[in-house]
Amino acid sequence: MLKHGKNSRLLIKTAITSFLFIFIVPMDMGAAESKGALPRSGGELVVSLYATPPHLNPAVQSGLATSLPGAQIFAGLLRFDNQWHPHPYLAEKWEISKDGLSVSLNLVKNAVFHDGKPITSEDVAFSIMTVKALHPFKSMMAPVERVDTPDPHTVVIRLKNPHPAILLAMSPALLPILPKHIYKSVENVKNHPANMKPIGSGPFKLEAFVPGKEIRLIKNNDFFIRGRPYLDRLTIKIIRNTLEEGLAIETGAVHMMVSFQDLSELNHLRSLDHLVVVKNGFKGIGPIYWLAFNLQKKPYNDVRVRKAIAYAIDRKFIVDATFKGETVIETGPISSGNPFYSSDVNLYEQDFEKANRLLDEAGYRRDETGKRFSFRITYMPEKTGINQKITGYLREVFLRNLGVEAIIEHPENFNEWVQKVSNWEFDVTMDDVFNWADPVIGVHRTYLSSNIRKGVIWSNTQGYRNPAADALMAQAGSELDFKKRYALYRKFQKIIIDELPVYPLFQPFFALAYHKNLGGTNQSIWGLMTPLDTVYWKPVSQ
Repeated sequence: MLKHGKNSRLLIKTAITSFLFIFIVPMDMGAAESKGALPRSGGELVVSLYATPPHLNPAVQSGLATSLPGAQIFAGLLRFDNQWHPHPYLAEKWEISKDGLSVSLNLVKNAVFHDGKPITSEDVAFSIMTVKALHPFKSMMAPVERVDTPDPHTVVIRLKNPHPAILLAMSPALLPILPKHIYKSVENVKNHPANMKPIGSGPFKLEAFVPGKEIRLIKNNDFFIRGRPYLDRLTIKIIRNTLEEGLAIETGAVHMMVSFQDLSELNHLRSLDHLVVVKNGFKGIGPIYWLAFNLQKKPYNDVRVRKAIAYAIDRKFIVDATFKGETVIETGPISSGNPFYSSDVNLYEQDFEKANRLLDEAGYRRDETGKRFSFRITYMPEKTGINQKITGYLREVFLRNLGVEAIIEHPENFNEWVQKVSNWEFDVTMDDVFNWADPVIGVHRTYLSSNIRKGVIWSNTQGYRNPAADALMAQAGSELDFKKRYALYRKFQKIIIDELPVYPLFQPFFALAYHKNLGGTNQSIWGLMTPLDTVYWKPVSQ
């Protein structure tokens, strides 16, 4: 058995890295920051957010916009530090069977929801089955057959096959523990009014959610970790304009923000004396920035057209000109920072002759004006600066060298972009998507034919279907041996890059910038998609 408990050592052969980790837990995730001094309680933290989330329930919606507030409102079963080690949260102990087919959890006994109701194993079982049924990452809980609840504080997850990512999937941003007494049934959760006014058991309670403006959270005085959170208030300001956001953190109106792959913004933040800028603050997410094709429409249903578009793009130019060494090219569906990444794929070096030949073969020949066809590139408006630079380059390259006109479509806001892409009302979209540490969680959902779900963003919105890819993902998703998993994912990556439902461009950076007087920051591989109960204001003299 793989075991965890107070004053015990946990020996884990992680399926992510194949290294053996030995560590002692529980550990105070904020203690190392304070060097023996007790963190000071009180004060308000103001964090900026690039978009209004559609609601505040991460059980049925992925992405930073929902996960940041959701991880404060809802507690999860485990939490991960910034060295990838799991730590107790609502589960104080856990045990994985030798055959990998069951996970037993012992819950803390003093946890209550914000309305005072105690958290029981029934709530955990309800939450797991909700995520299995409704979350965009269908593969994340797919191996779960059932959840047994032998007593109010014991949970036994029964799996139909071993699940190498099961512990990572218990993070608050991926598996928030919902109050069953509020939602009643899984079928009610997706559109329940409680998603806008959620009751969780996390370190902060919702005071007000004003779409387009802010999310105001207050300290949960009944939080089950004694003495936490340290802050009295946590305010999340919705600031879509990057210039306005930069001014806000420069003047002190905002204390913490995420810099999204904007080099000028990143360098400006680095120049401010009162800020600390950490570029690897989201090391667990494994982001990839890509062009995603709608394979359910012509001409993108023809792989020759997709390959022609790929051969026209100089990714090195984009990275060098836009980021000046701050990031790298991505070549496949698995991020280059992930242990399962393989470079053994077609690299699509820029080749206009090959691109034009492919378009001719596909039947899209030039007309008398030299034009072949037009298509739309739809991008998220919250990342306008970087998107405008890249789409400007792409539009010129396609028109000049292929006779293909790229029309840039700029939705009014984040939710409009979500509606267009999730309902397949797009030609090509430009977006960054997270690997979420293990391919089972963040990669499979993009390519599984069973995850083509209209209206669900960050699912298989491309409409990609390949039984061979499905089979490889099924094998790799239940294989605990690292070498065998790697071999399977290597084959999988070759298939995806040969068929190109998406074309990876580069690895976006997610830098975390925060006021130098804040302590207990950068505590997790998930960045701000983790509970901020460890964050506190240092005395000015520190």
